[in-house]
Amino acid sequence: MRLEELRPAAGSRATRRRVGRGIGSGLGKTSGKGHKGQKARSGGGKGPAFEGGQTPLQRRLPKRGFKNFNRKIWAEVNLERLNSFADGTEVTPELLITNGIIKKLEDGVKVLGRGELDKKLVVKAHAFSASATAKIEAAGGKAEVI
Repeated sequence: MRLEELRPAAGSRATRRRVGRGIGSGLGKTSGKGHKGQKARSGGGKGPAFEGGQTPLQRRLPKRGFKNFNRKIWAEVNLERLNSFADGTEVTPELLITNGIIKKLEDGVKVLGRGELDKKLVVKAHAFSASATAKIEAAGGKAEVI
């Protein structure tokens, strides 16, 4: 190894431009912004929706609909998916995630009644449909709300 072959470790050097640090840096005085004008000012320039002074599209279109920010988003599971568990298993949201039946918890797990349940399971979830509760209990299992 020779002195001229030494290089700093990858990622150890700053890559952003340090502007306004004197004439010798090449980006002193006006910091690469030229002289005056809108783009030379702080916060200057036009936004992404600017259309040359014409009323922007998002203001031309009518307001429509409503988004309920209080709504609950359920991770839904149908009964037919629960047949993959062994008889007598306690099915919890954590077990559903580890087995890949649901991807993430969202606001909770809701068990829906599509399909038939052949196993006797203790199912723990945040919500159940009426038909799901009836089918779980008909199979000899138990539906517990967390």
